[in-house]
Amino acid sequence: MAEKPTPSLIRKALDIAYEKALQGLPGLDSAEEMARQYLNQKGSLRDKANSLIRWQVVKAGSSGFITGLGGFATLPVTLPANLVSVLYFQVRMIAAIAYMGGYDLRDDRVKSLVYVCLAGNMAKDILQEAGISAGTRLTSQLIGRISESTIKAINQKTGIVLVTKSGSRGSINLSRLVPVAGGLIGGTFDVVTTRIIGKIALRTFIAEKQD
Repeated sequence: MAEKPTPSLIRKALDIAYEKALQGLPGLDSAEEMARQYLNQKGSLRDKANSLIRWQVVKAGSSGFITGLGGFATLPVTLPANLVSVLYFQVRMIAAIAYMGGYDLRDDRVKSLVYVCLAGNMAKDILQEAGISAGTRLTSQLIGRISESTIKAINQKTGIVLVTKSGSRGSINLSRLVPVAGGLIGGTFDVVTTRIIGKIALRTFIAEKQD
């Protein structure tokens, strides 16, 4: 039986979703594979990333976007499979943007920043509380100086924020997720939420004048 989401369980779900986003799933590209498809397009790096976001937003409004993820139901965590599935799609989009920006997706610091983007408009507050000033561009050099204790603080705060958001309109609305039926997960992402998260990821991982 699935447990009520808590910060600890949310972090477990995030870790599972992140690992699956890096590995890919049957019929679904990994974050890196998806990113490379967009990197091969014409235009600036930001144009390519925006194209990726736009397509994810379109898919967010399409019926049956979250399908074929029954494998999540067998994972050794007591979380709703639909919750992990939604996190998977959002995490994969953010990770793809980070990869396009030249970041190492296997760096724990980058992974934590991917999680922060899920908090949407609250991402800046989380970083501020962790000692990263608002408005500071997160360059590779700055990310490389983030300490293990800061990573831990960011992860804890992100988990708390996502659970808090679960009962209201926010960056992730767990209460609106539909139950699993016949191995398929019906429903969609919230279009506005997906767009916000994508834009936060763009500002986090790709500089305004980065080509």
